[in-house]
Amino acid sequence: MSEAGGNGIPPVSLQDYELAGKVMLLGDSGVGKTCFLLQFKDGAFLSGTFIATVGIDFRVRARQPAPVLDNKVVAVDGVKVKLQQIWDTAGQERFRSVTHAYYRDAQALLLLYDITSKMSFDNIRAWLTEIHEYAQKDVVIMLLGNKADVSSERMVRTEDGASLAREYGVPFMETSAKTGMNVELAFLAIARELKQRAMQLPDEPRFQIHDYIEAQQKRSGCCAFV
Repeated sequence: MSEAGGNGIPPVSLQDYELAGKVMLLGDSGVGKTCFLLQFKDGAFLSGTFIATVGIDFRVRARQPAPVLDNKVVAVDGVKVKLQQIWDTAGQERFRSVTHAYYRDAQALLLLYDITSKMSFDNIRAWLTEIHEYAQKDVVIMLLGNKADVSSERMVRTEDGASLAREYGVPFMETSAKTGMNVELAFLAIARELKQRAMQLPDEPRFQIHDYIEAQQKRSGCCAFV
Protein backbone atom coordinates (compact mmCIF):
# COMPACT_ATOMS: atom_id res chain seq x y z
CA MET A 1 0.00 0.00 0.00
CA SER A 2 1.25 3.43 -0.85
CA GLU A 3 2.47 5.70 1.90
CA ALA A 4 1.21 8.80 0.14
CA GLY A 5 -2.35 10.00 0.19
CA GLY A 6 -3.85 13.41 -0.46
CA ASN A 7 -1.91 14.74 2.49
CA GLY A 8 1.01 12.34 2.29
CA ILE A 9 -0.72 10.07 4.84
CA PRO A 10 -3.05 7.34 3.55
CA PRO A 11 -6.66 7.92 4.61
CA VAL A 12 -7.53 5.08 6.98
CA SER A 13 -10.49 4.73 9.32
CA LEU A 14 -9.70 5.14 13.00
CA GLN A 15 -11.89 2.13 13.73
CA ASP A 16 -9.97 -0.07 11.29
CA TYR A 17 -6.44 -0.85 12.45
CA GLU A 18 -4.22 -3.80 13.30
CA LEU A 19 -1.56 -2.27 15.57
CA ALA A 20 -1.51 0.65 17.95
CA GLY A 21 1.22 2.69 19.60
CA LYS A 22 1.20 5.66 21.95
CA VAL A 23 3.36 8.63 20.99
CA MET A 24 4.59 11.64 22.98
CA LEU A 25 6.08 14.92 21.76
CA LEU A 26 8.75 16.29 24.11
CA GLY A 27 10.99 19.35 24.24
CA ASP A 28 11.27 22.82 25.70
CA SER A 29 8.40 25.27 25.57
CA GLY A 30 8.33 27.15 22.27
CA VAL A 31 10.10 24.59 20.08
CA GLY A 32 6.96 24.06 17.99
CA LYS A 33 5.48 20.82 19.32
CA THR A 34 1.88 21.99 18.98
CA CYS A 35 2.38 23.26 15.42
CA PHE A 36 4.22 20.03 14.57
CA LEU A 37 1.22 18.04 15.73
CA LEU A 38 -1.22 20.29 13.86
CA GLN A 39 0.82 19.91 10.67
CA PHE A 40 0.66 16.12 10.94
CA LYS A 41 -3.08 16.14 11.57
CA ASP A 42 -4.25 18.78 9.12
CA GLY A 43 -1.31 19.44 6.81
CA ALA A 44 -1.53 23.08 7.82
CA PHE A 45 0.40 25.62 9.85
CA LEU A 46 -1.33 27.99 12.22
CA SER A 47 0.68 31.15 12.65
CA GLY A 48 0.39 33.51 15.57
CA THR A 49 0.93 33.22 19.29
CA PHE A 50 -0.15 30.00 20.98
CA ILE A 51 -1.17 29.62 24.56
CA ALA A 52 1.51 27.47 26.16
CA THR A 53 0.43 23.87 26.61
CA VAL A 54 -0.43 23.12 30.24
CA GLY A 55 0.68 19.72 31.49
CA ILE A 56 -0.50 17.13 28.95
CA ASP A 57 -3.04 18.02 26.28
CA PHE A 58 -4.99 15.24 24.60
CA ARG A 59 -7.47 16.81 22.21
CA VAL A 60 -8.84 20.00 20.74
CA ARG A 61 -10.13 22.38 23.33
CA ALA A 62 -12.54 25.13 22.44
CA ARG A 63 -10.57 28.01 23.92
CA GLN A 64 -7.04 26.64 23.75
CA PRO A 65 -5.57 26.03 20.28
CA ALA A 66 -2.82 23.76 21.51
CA PRO A 67 -3.00 20.26 20.85
CA VAL A 68 -5.15 18.67 18.57
CA LEU A 69 -4.86 15.01 17.98
CA ASP A 70 -5.91 11.91 19.85
CA ASN A 71 -5.39 9.29 17.15
CA LYS A 72 -4.30 8.88 13.55
CA VAL A 73 -4.07 5.68 11.53
CA VAL A 74 -1.39 5.27 8.85
CA ALA A 75 -0.75 2.41 6.44
CA VAL A 76 2.61 0.63 6.49
CA ASP A 77 3.00 -2.07 3.82
CA GLY A 78 -0.70 -2.81 3.98
CA VAL A 79 -0.76 -2.93 7.79
CA LYS A 80 -2.87 -0.26 9.49
CA VAL A 81 -1.02 1.25 12.44
CA LYS A 82 -2.87 3.56 14.81
CA LEU A 83 -0.71 6.20 16.44
CA GLN A 84 -2.95 6.73 19.41
CA GLN A 85 -3.12 9.32 22.15
CA ILE A 86 -0.45 11.47 20.51
CA TRP A 87 0.40 13.63 23.49
CA ASP A 88 1.67 17.15 23.20
CA THR A 89 3.47 17.89 26.46
CA ALA A 90 4.27 21.12 28.24
CA GLY A 91 7.90 22.11 28.05
CA GLN A 92 7.86 24.30 31.14
CA GLU A 93 9.79 22.98 34.12
CA ARG A 94 6.83 23.38 36.48
CA PHE A 95 4.82 20.82 34.49
CA ARG A 96 7.65 18.30 34.13
CA SER A 97 6.38 16.05 36.92
CA VAL A 98 3.06 15.74 35.08
CA THR A 99 4.91 14.66 31.94
CA HIS A 100 6.90 12.04 33.88
CA ALA A 101 3.71 10.21 34.78
CA TYR A 102 3.00 9.46 31.11
CA TYR A 103 6.45 8.38 29.96
CA ARG A 104 6.00 4.69 30.71
CA ASP A 105 2.83 4.44 28.63
CA ALA A 106 4.52 5.71 25.47
CA GLN A 107 5.96 3.42 22.81
CA ALA A 108 7.55 6.30 20.88
CA LEU A 109 8.94 9.71 21.78
CA LEU A 110 9.58 12.58 19.38
CA LEU A 111 12.07 14.92 21.05
CA LEU A 112 12.14 18.40 19.50
CA TYR A 113 14.45 21.37 19.77
CA ASP A 114 14.34 24.70 17.93
CA ILE A 115 17.27 25.28 15.55
CA THR A 116 17.02 29.01 16.32
CA SER A 117 17.37 28.41 20.08
CA LYS A 118 20.70 27.16 21.39
CA MET A 119 19.16 26.74 24.85
CA SER A 120 16.50 24.33 23.59
CA PHE A 121 19.27 22.26 21.99
CA ASP A 122 21.47 22.37 25.09
CA ASN A 123 18.54 21.06 27.13
CA ILE A 124 18.18 17.95 24.97
CA ARG A 125 20.65 16.03 27.15
CA ALA A 126 18.46 16.73 30.19
CA TRP A 127 15.40 15.49 28.30
CA LEU A 128 17.24 12.32 27.28
CA THR A 129 18.28 11.76 30.89
CA GLU A 130 14.62 11.95 31.93
CA ILE A 131 13.61 9.63 29.11
CA HIS A 132 16.13 7.01 30.20
CA GLU A 133 14.93 7.36 33.79
CA TYR A 134 11.17 7.27 33.27
CA ALA A 135 10.40 5.73 29.86
CA GLN A 136 10.28 2.10 28.77
CA LYS A 137 13.71 0.66 28.03
CA ASP A 138 12.83 -0.14 24.42
CA VAL A 139 10.95 3.08 23.66
CA VAL A 140 11.50 4.46 20.15
CA ILE A 141 13.21 7.87 20.32
CA MET A 142 13.67 10.33 17.47
CA LEU A 143 15.50 13.67 17.70
CA LEU A 144 14.06 16.48 15.59
CA GLY A 145 15.53 19.92 14.93
CA ASN A 146 12.41 21.96 14.24
CA LYS A 147 11.91 25.36 12.55
CA ALA A 148 14.35 24.50 9.75
CA ASP A 149 12.48 26.98 7.56
CA VAL A 150 13.98 29.85 9.59
CA SER A 151 17.53 29.21 8.40
CA SER A 152 18.48 32.89 8.60
CA GLU A 153 18.08 32.72 12.39
CA ARG A 154 19.82 29.36 12.84
CA MET A 155 21.75 28.98 16.10
CA VAL A 156 22.27 25.20 16.00
CA ARG A 157 24.17 23.60 13.15
CA THR A 158 22.68 20.56 11.44
CA GLU A 159 25.87 18.62 12.10
CA ASP A 160 25.59 19.34 15.84
CA GLY A 161 22.13 17.80 15.93
CA ALA A 162 23.34 14.80 13.95
CA SER A 163 26.36 14.38 16.23
CA LEU A 164 24.23 14.41 19.36
CA ALA A 165 21.84 11.87 17.82
CA ARG A 166 24.73 9.56 16.96
CA GLU A 167 26.03 9.87 20.52
CA TYR A 168 22.72 8.58 21.89
CA GLY A 169 22.05 6.16 19.05
CA VAL A 170 18.81 7.76 17.90
CA PRO A 171 17.64 8.84 14.43
CA PHE A 172 17.70 12.55 13.59
CA MET A 173 16.08 14.90 11.12
CA GLU A 174 15.54 18.59 10.79
CA THR A 175 11.88 19.47 10.34
CA SER A 176 9.58 22.39 9.71
CA ALA A 177 6.11 22.49 11.20
CA LYS A 178 5.47 25.51 8.96
CA THR A 179 6.32 23.96 5.58
CA GLY A 180 5.65 20.36 6.61
CA MET A 181 9.20 19.28 5.82
CA ASN A 182 9.81 15.80 7.27
CA VAL A 183 6.80 15.99 9.63
CA GLU A 184 4.94 13.10 8.00
CA LEU A 185 8.17 11.19 7.54
CA ALA A 186 8.89 11.35 11.28
CA PHE A 187 5.54 9.77 12.15
CA LEU A 188 5.70 7.23 9.31
CA ALA A 189 9.16 6.12 10.42
CA ILE A 190 7.84 5.67 13.96
CA ALA A 191 4.84 3.71 12.68
CA ARG A 192 7.06 1.48 10.56
CA GLU A 193 9.37 0.77 13.49
CA LEU A 194 6.44 -0.13 15.76
CA LYS A 195 4.95 -2.35 13.05
CA GLN A 196 8.24 -4.13 12.49
CA ARG A 197 8.75 -4.79 16.18
CA ALA A 198 5.29 -6.30 16.52
CA MET A 199 5.24 -8.37 13.34
CA GLN A 200 8.84 -9.21 12.43
CA LEU A 201 9.41 -12.83 11.46
CA PRO A 202 12.37 -14.72 12.97
CA ASP A 203 14.29 -14.88 9.66
CA GLU A 204 13.35 -11.37 8.54
CA PRO A 205 16.06 -8.66 8.53
CA ARG A 206 15.69 -6.15 11.33
CA PHE A 207 14.20 -2.83 10.27
CA GLN A 208 16.76 -0.02 10.35
CA ILE A 209 14.97 3.24 11.03
CA HIS A 210 18.09 5.31 10.21
CA ASP A 211 18.39 3.68 6.78
CA TYR A 212 14.68 4.06 6.10
CA ILE A 213 14.75 7.79 6.85
CA GLU A 214 17.83 8.33 4.72
CA ALA A 215 16.29 6.42 1.79
CA GLN A 216 13.07 8.43 2.00
CA GLN A 217 15.08 11.67 2.11
CA LYS A 218 16.95 10.70 -1.04
CA ARG A 219 13.72 9.80 -2.82
CA SER A 220 12.22 13.19 -2.02
CA GLY A 221 15.41 15.05 -2.86
CA CYS A 222 15.51 16.60 0.62
CA CYS A 223 18.89 17.23 2.18
CA ALA A 224 17.97 17.96 5.80
CA PHE A 225 18.95 14.53 7.10
CA VAL A 226 22.47 13.84 8.28
